[in-house]
Parts: sequence; structure tokens; C-alpha cells
Amino acid sequence: MLLYALFFLETQSSRIAQFIELSGTFGLVPFIILCILPFTLFLSLFYLYERQNYTESMMKKLMGEMESIADGRFAQEMTMEDDGLIGELAAKVNQLLLQLDQAKNEQKKAAEVKNDLITNVAHDLRSPLTSIVGYLDLINEDRYKSEVELRYYIQIIHQKSHELNQLLNDLFEYTLVQNKEALINRVPINLEEMLNQLAVQFQFQLKEAGMELRQHGAFTENPFVMGEGIKLARVFENLIQNAIRYGKQGKYIDLSATESENLIQIEIANYGQPIPSSDLPYLFERFYRVEKSRSQSTGGSGLGLAIVKSILDLHDGQIHATSAFDKTAFVVTLPKKSE
Repeated sequence: MLLYALFFLETQSSRIAQFIELSGTFGLVPFIILCILPFTLFLSLFYLYERQNYTESMMKKLMGEMESIADGRFAQEMTMEDDGLIGELAAKVNQLLLQLDQAKNEQKKAAEVKNDLITNVAHDLRSPLTSIVGYLDLINEDRYKSEVELRYYIQIIHQKSHELNQLLNDLFEYTLVQNKEALINRVPINLEEMLNQLAVQFQFQLKEAGMELRQHGAFTENPFVMGEGIKLARVFENLIQNAIRYGKQGKYIDLSATESENLIQIEIANYGQPIPSSDLPYLFERFYRVEKSRSQSTGGSGLGLAIVKSILDLHDGQIHATSAFDKTAFVVTLPKKSE
């Protein structure tokens, strides 16, 4: 190109001189434009050509990685190092892959929960049903020695029937409150009045257990929360029943209320056997029992605290448990009704 330019200058020098003279007449700007325009056009065409090649290359790479994903390798992320639309597309695909992976994990977890639920329900249903069927067979075949023994068999059948009925009710309620979209008829609930009514309601059970319910703390003029009264009452009923069942040795159940500007906190404490620290994180899981034999005589259905947690979730509330040598406490926190 240099040799050609020198040859051109040598052979066309007169014409160049005329061109320069002409440029001087019209000014330097047209001369500069005429010189730069072809070079600019060349650079533009070269850029477009290379950009097209780059885009085609990136699209081929993108299609190759998408084919790998289509073959089932969902854990593979797209590695597009591009700041343009292709890079944005790759980022969106990676986001979809992440959501797909999360959906797969949730589906797997749901299947495990379903299988665990079926196993646990079958286990808990089998025990009372076996007893009921067994004692009914004894009665049907007249295999009892006296009327006293017959009445004893009937009492056991009656007790096991109640346990079975309670388990089925708990299962139904647990399934109902697990629905996060469950409709709640939110109305103002006076927690002070609700707790006072529950204290009266449990007087007979407390007396039978040889226990006393003590109330502490005083509410302000706004002891209200927004929620469904029946469901919230079930929360405190379950907690008081647990305190009666497991706190008989301590003789007392203490019900304390504290308030902040936006929250009401209710603590229900008993003084029976402490809960091992290893069990505390799992108390609110369905069918979890501190007593591992799953015996109905030493515990309930294993759904009571799971129901409590689910109801509080529906009311934007929280619950946690603490347990030491001399005290076990369940603390419920609920948002106050805005004034």
C-alpha cells in the first residue's frame, strides 16, 4: 500500500497540487472530510462485520449451553460474558434455572413431608385401632371372666376411641391451618378478656391435676390484636394443656403479659421436667414428641404445637420456647391492633 501511495504521488503530483490549491480556495474542512470519510466508512463496515461474527459466535455458544440444559443438566449455569442483550438473556436463563432448582427441591421436600405424614398417621392410628379391635374381639367372643372385666374392656375401648377422635380432629385442623391462604376473619380481639376466660375454663382441669394458674402483669388500654378469636383461643388452650400435662410436678402455671408500643407478649410457664436443649429446635414440627416412644399415654398427637405455630403464622405472630432446670416457658408474640 505504501509503494502504491508513493507511485500515486509521483505520477499524480500535478493533480494533487491542483487539489490542494482547490482546497485552499474552499477551505480546509472539505478536504478533511473527504479524507476522513472513506476511513470512517471502512471502520464502520469493519465493526459491523466483526460485531456480526461475535454475535453469531455468542449465539452458537448460548444454543450449545441451552441444549445441555435441555438434556437435563439443570445444575449447569450459563457462562455468557457479555454486557449486551445476550448476556442479559443468559442471566434470565440462569434465574429461571435457579427457580426451577428451588421448585424441584420444594417438590422433593413436599413428597418427603407427605410420606412422613402418612407414616406417622398410620403409626398413630394403628395403636388405638389395634386396641379397639382387640378388646371388641374379646367381648364378641365372650372371653371375659366377669362383668367387672367386661366394663374394664369397655372403658379401654371408650378411651382409645376418644384418642382416635382427637387425633383425627388434630389432623383435620393441622391440614386446615397449613393453608397459608386460609381465610381469617380478622376482628379486634381483647387478649386480656380471652386469657381471663381461659383461666376460668381450665379451673376444673387444674384442680384435677392439683395445680394453680397464676396471672401476672397488667394490660394497658389497648390489649387488642387483629385475628380470629377461635383460632387464637386454640393457641393458648394448647399451651395451657401442655403445661398441665408436663408441669404437674411444679404445681403452678404462670401466665404473664408484657407490652411494647406495637407488640403484646404472652408467656405461659410451668415448673415440671425441663425439655432437653436438643429437642427445643424441633418442638413445633408436626408429630415431634420429646417422649420418643410415641405413646399416647405420655403425650398427645404430636400436632398440638405444630397447630399453634401454624395459627400464629397466619396471624403474623411468633412463638419460641425456653427450658431450664426449674422453668419451661412458651412465649407468644402478636402485633397489636393499630389505633
